[in-house]
Amino acid sequence: MTPSRLVPLLEQFDFACRRLTDRMAGPVMDSGDGTETSVSPLTDEEYLWEPVPGACWSVRRRAEGPGPRATRLDGTGEWGRDAAPYPHPSPPPLTTLAWRLSHLAEMLFLRADHTAGTHSLTRDDYAVAGGATEAVAAFATGAAAWRDALLGTDEAALDEVGRCTYPHGSDAEEPFVDIVWWVNQEVLHHGAEIALLRDLYRVRQR
Repeated sequence: MTPSRLVPLLEQFDFACRRLTDRMAGPVMDSGDGTETSVSPLTDEEYLWEPVPGACWSVRRRAEGPGPRATRLDGTGEWGRDAAPYPHPSPPPLTTLAWRLSHLAEMLFLRADHTAGTHSLTRDDYAVAGGATEAVAAFATGAAAWRDALLGTDEAALDEVGRCTYPHGSDAEEPFVDIVWWVNQEVLHHGAEIALLRDLYRVRQR
């Protein structure tokens, strides 16, 4: 049985993921008041669009090298995501829709592995999607993996410090319920950023 404290967090996660997926894939999305609004599927051009040309962190072909103020491309395969060691550049670079969506998908997939999987995967093991269709599918895969990991959680596990061994956060020092909450706010706030970038792309030439 799902712990009572986890139920509203799961419901929030499901809602946030569904709303973000609908916002990217269409053909309709919930406008926020329960009515359906038409939305065009995300294209490769929009996925890689740089609102400020020459100043954004994004997803790039590995052969092209990292973007402005980035020192490496995280991930494996033909594509990678702009990154730099801590402390990050200040002020922080503007990130593209591709960067934000890749970050979300990777975080969900790796945290699932470090909760209920091998506890070994790193960013170097994660294949970064170079196109919109693949990126939306990768987000869905990551979300499903994280949700499956949560379903194996009982009341005692929610209070367990270090239940998740994800190496790119404070997971080792936090009760698991706090990590669940944190993942939700990551989906919510990056989902809102992606929605804004879609709006800006749609009206950019008006």
